[in-house]
Amino acid sequence: MARVLFIASHRPNRSPSQRYRFEQYFSFLEKNGFSCELSYIISEKDDAYFYGSGHFLRKFWILLKSYIKRFKDRNRYKHYDIVFVQREAIMVGMTWFERQIRKRGSKYIFDFDDSIWVMDTSEGNKKYEWLKDPEKTARNIRHANLVLAGNNYLADYARHYNDNVIVIPTTIDTEVHKPLSLPKEKVVIGWSGSLTTIKHFEYAIDFLKVIKKKYPQVEICVISDDVYTNPELDVKGIKWTAENEVATINTFSIGIMPLPADEWAKGKCGLKGLSYMACEVPTIMSPVGVNTEIIDHGKNGFLASNTEEWFSYLSQLVESPSLRESMGKAARGTVIAKYSVLSQQGNYLQAFKQVLQNS
Repeated sequence: MARVLFIASHRPNRSPSQRYRFEQYFSFLEKNGFSCELSYIISEKDDAYFYGSGHFLRKFWILLKSYIKRFKDRNRYKHYDIVFVQREAIMVGMTWFERQIRKRGSKYIFDFDDSIWVMDTSEGNKKYEWLKDPEKTARNIRHANLVLAGNNYLADYARHYNDNVIVIPTTIDTEVHKPLSLPKEKVVIGWSGSLTTIKHFEYAIDFLKVIKKKYPQVEICVISDDVYTNPELDVKGIKWTAENEVATINTFSIGIMPLPADEWAKGKCGLKGLSYMACEVPTIMSPVGVNTEIIDHGKNGFLASNTEEWFSYLSQLVESPSLRESMGKAARGTVIAKYSVLSQQGNYLQAFKQVLQNS
């Protein structure tokens, strides 16, 4: 059995990027000849300190522990057939740990699902931005045996530095994310994401104000890793957990994914929208990046560019239960066919086999 060491930042079931990019494939890989082990650097105890403001000494200690952990990993690379790095080995500008993988005799897969060559630091760590180096992404790609990119925009970037690039979309387990028979007495417009991306939800505030004025009975729900509040919109904030995620999305009547048309957003893989769509929730997205590939406008969802379009498409869905139902079913069909674990697991397995076969 081939041994694979997965290098990532967070503990299992904590980071959406990790869950949807590789963690949900562990059991499938195990059944097909690959033993999987995850090495992460941010513990549950350290998590709140690391992303909050202040706590300089605690953050310094977390960083020091990260170096120690990665040095230990480096010393055991040789015991693994493949070392899989998701985004980066350590959250500073160095690439030394990644460069050591092939030197120690292992095959190196680099995986990414955002425009991580663009500086996008959390608010709590802005003052430490100088420790990061956006150009490390190019160096990590250059050294890899294989690069897995979440969409074509990311793959085009990666191909400037490496010829061995495969697009594996960020996928949904449609046996988990599925419609539930829950009563929907209210029309609920929902958004799901982390507090680090809440700025994207806030692009919706202007058109949601107009919607609330026209349809005061509509409820706004926000799922995030902490409870979000907005008194003006009377937002119902719900703290995300792995256990409540699917059930809460199933309370949505409409899912939204507003984004700016910037370089960071163009690299996103549509995960929010896909998670709604898998639960048969009709979805409206900004026409940015991969969203234009996911949404067949007017059939399995809507693409909205400005406040007038958002208001128009939201109004149609608020007023028509039958449109919500038909569009939701078409949306789930799209996810099953193109963006589900089942649709991509063969490609995923072949990528790992390819790395082993290529000397």
